[in-house]
Amino acid sequence: MALMQFGSIKENVITCDEFPLSRAKEILKDETIAIIGYGVQGPAQAMNLKDNGFNVIVGQRQQSPSWSEAIKNGWVPNKNLFSIEAACERATFICYLLSDAAQIECWPIVKKYLTAGKTLCFSHGFAVTYHEKTHVVPPADIDVVLIAPKGSGRNVRKLFLQGKGINSGYGVYQDYSGKALDKALALGIGIGSGYLFETTFNLEVYSDLVGERGALMGALAGIISAQYQVLRQHGHSPSEAFNETVEELTESLMPLISENGMDWMFGNCSTTAQRGALDWMPRFKEAVLPLFESLYENVANGKEAEIVIAANSQKDYRERLQSELESMRQEEIWQVGEKVRKLRLDYEDMND
Repeated sequence: MALMQFGSIKENVITCDEFPLSRAKEILKDETIAIIGYGVQGPAQAMNLKDNGFNVIVGQRQQSPSWSEAIKNGWVPNKNLFSIEAACERATFICYLLSDAAQIECWPIVKKYLTAGKTLCFSHGFAVTYHEKTHVVPPADIDVVLIAPKGSGRNVRKLFLQGKGINSGYGVYQDYSGKALDKALALGIGIGSGYLFETTFNLEVYSDLVGERGALMGALAGIISAQYQVLRQHGHSPSEAFNETVEELTESLMPLISENGMDWMFGNCSTTAQRGALDWMPRFKEAVLPLFESLYENVANGKEAEIVIAANSQKDYRERLQSELESMRQEEIWQVGEKVRKLRLDYEDMND
């Protein structure tokens, strides 16, 4: 474990230098790791662990699309692909990767197989943090840990195949064996984490929910929609409004931020862009800061969790979700985006 300096703050971080894959495999050599759920995170974590040489099986509801997807990915029924019940029974280390709603629904089933000495791992702190609402309360005689990749399952797998690693948070909720931390870190290295930073179940879910509703998705989508609308109202064409709002952001500027940071991106734009961005940045921050304070309060006091649980417990929640996403898809900005992406891809194909 190493202390990393971020300005005046020091953090505990773990990399493969301090915790190599060989050590992770030694710690988990006698464990049967069950990935429960094959939706968002499940496929990537399961395949990365398998490719890294861990003893891993998958537990998924039979006759579901995800069951068929697992078979397509090479998992074999009754060999390393089982029902949720059978996988939990065989496992000593259970990674509970179902959606938050499904974790609530399946908890009575999974809990039966959490016998003394087993390890229960989450990739999201939601169910445990809001246990008064979810009723997910782990038994006292098991280890309970957290490995939370900071990216979608697609990126967890994509970066792994590129020889890179996703950054992940790690935490220990319950240390029954006295070895919970080592198990958590071993699992984090096993799924291909680039580096691991210390957190807690509470802090992970608070930051995650704020991020999803804020800069990562909700605020981003709202700002994009607002700018596009203003440009269109002032006579700009759909192509011009979309390219100036979305295409340049995603294809040009975001990669520059990823490479070397916001200041580097600013430094590689025109002086006119730099001056305007520096002048308007504090105005946007001042405008949205109260929204983020309100958002964090709603996350910390459980109101956002109540909304999620209520919505996702409805029998028709998937149909309603698809309806909302379809409405977004039909908005002019994203219809324009579909055509712009096709033109870009056609040009790339022409030059292959």
